[in-house]
Amino acid sequence: MSDPATLRKQQSGIASFAVDRFGANTTGSDDLVAVEEPLEIRLGFTSDGLRHTQSISITMRTPGEDHELAVGFLYGEGIVSRAKDIDTVFNCGPVMQGVQNVVRVELKPDVGVDLERLRRNFYTTSSCGVCGKTSLEALKVITNRDVADDALRIDARRLCRLPEQLRQRQRLFAETGGIHASGLFDSSGSLLDAYEDVGRHNALDKLIGTQLMGGRLPLEKQGIIVSGRASFELMQKALVAGCPMLVAVGAPSSLAVELAHNYGMTLVGFLREDRFNIYSRAERVVKV
Repeated sequence: MSDPATLRKQQSGIASFAVDRFGANTTGSDDLVAVEEPLEIRLGFTSDGLRHTQSISITMRTPGEDHELAVGFLYGEGIVSRAKDIDTVFNCGPVMQGVQNVVRVELKPDVGVDLERLRRNFYTTSSCGVCGKTSLEALKVITNRDVADDALRIDARRLCRLPEQLRQRQRLFAETGGIHASGLFDSSGSLLDAYEDVGRHNALDKLIGTQLMGGRLPLEKQGIIVSGRASFELMQKALVAGCPMLVAVGAPSSLAVELAHNYGMTLVGFLREDRFNIYSRAERVVKV
């Protein structure tokens, strides 16, 4: 019997492992799985006339677009507000499986960083133990953005075509079946960009980081589609990026719905080719 933990190869976000298969219509002795590696984000900044470096986050991600992920994370947490805040972004640390798992973001000397606020207000998942009221209050510290007046409108039929467009861009999902995706679309229902990662929040950070570095924020008259459920964290990241609509293939959480109502966002869940639910600001979806 082969050793199931034997790594055959790892490249382009995919690892190949030896497996023992069971059941009908099973062929081959290898299986492809999505790569998951830790990424440490380090921040370089100036305080009291001195240069400092501090590790601010470790996330489990699929290697690729690490710079965009780090920048998107910093933007979503209110640490940077524009691409010009950033001096350089580079990988560092030891090389493991051909990948460096540390990204260092150096801020311009005149960009201030409130590290105490970061320690008080960082929240990452719905299981972190922070109540919904506290999370919503912490969000106000990060952004005062309100997208209620955004004029985005999209035809319901075009909205229903988005999941298939996203699947066509999910190369890693097609190979492994175990990875999330986030995509950006416009009012015509065209998918403009998409990123994959084992972490749904990382996929969105990669997407938003790319838009920030390209000078394309805020995301006015554009929407975000996510392959899984709509969590508070994903809604927060979309809001900070100025996006008026988030649509999800899966279900929303209660706090995601509250956030949508509070900030004028359109939230769509259970999106399929022939149906969906709208939880907030339904007027942006044109039903004809």
